[in-house]
Amino acid sequence: MIPAHPLALTARRKLDEHRQAALTRYYIDAGAGGIAVGVHTTQFAIRKREFGLFRPVLELAASTAREWPGGNRIALIAGISGNTRQAVAEAILARTLGYHAGLVSLGALREATDAQLVRHCRRIADVIPVFGFYLQPAVGGRVLGWRFWRELAEVPGLVAIKIAPFNRYATLDVVRAVADSGRTDVALYTGNDDSIIADLVTPFPCVVDGKKVSRRIVGGLLGQWAVWTRRAVQLLERIRKAKRAGPPGWTTDAAALTDANGAIFDASNGYAGCVPGIHEVLRRQGLLRGTWCLDPHERLSPGQAKEIDRVTDAYPWLTDDAFVRENVDRWTR
Repeated sequence: MIPAHPLALTARRKLDEHRQAALTRYYIDAGAGGIAVGVHTTQFAIRKREFGLFRPVLELAASTAREWPGGNRIALIAGISGNTRQAVAEAILARTLGYHAGLVSLGALREATDAQLVRHCRRIADVIPVFGFYLQPAVGGRVLGWRFWRELAEVPGLVAIKIAPFNRYATLDVVRAVADSGRTDVALYTGNDDSIIADLVTPFPCVVDGKKVSRRIVGGLLGQWAVWTRRAVQLLERIRKAKRAGPPGWTTDAAALTDANGAIFDASNGYAGCVPGIHEVLRRQGLLRGTWCLDPHERLSPGQAKEIDRVTDAYPWLTDDAFVRENVDRWTR
């Protein structure tokens, strides 16, 4: 349970060290498992030269945590941003101040390829353990597909990922990619403020080397948890108890159906193949003869048929192939 730490200012917009330290103490006493400092909720502008607050804010949070009873048990997560040179410098500072990991924002590298992004993260991981971050594009993030997360999972210094695209398809991309890597030492955290509880209670179904497995999101790193923090800690504990008792089956079905819908509706390509995707499933069942649309350019996207293969094999309980097979001849007379 990791709240994203706000920035306390005076009326003259100067750092209010007294109130800033009070917030850190509040999170510790509320039972938070960590704090994230220098992130979006802390305001990225602290890095600007005219404010010069990046180091003072990180330093104050770390020293307050060390000096407060119980503070030594919490994880200190530092926000890391900018191009590789800036990000590495921020990682070195965070490590020097005693931070345990760096939450890496990739918003500044909007034109970089997946390979370049992974190299960027490797450079940071050489300095401090990396907390990956899928930030929603609406607030400065960028689209990061399954392939990126699969390659990032090969970085030994990756210890966790904050999943915050506010998009169920993209959330599933991250979970599936980490599962496919075989790594069980990468902790998944929700940052999806629009689906916090759904993320925390869902066992996400995956298929790895032909075997069905599930992966869980174990906690959250959230701006929402910067407020009402004590109640949020209690909520997370109730969710953990519910997990031990066994979740209702519909939560797994919900994740499976979202994944299947992502393939059929071609979510990874902006839904360009959504109608042909529906046609393709019906064609495979014998209900349609082809996937043709009125617009000859409207067709399956590259790789979409393989994605439909994947979800059909992974979630056979969602299909009604047997029912169609028994009746298709009668329906098509």
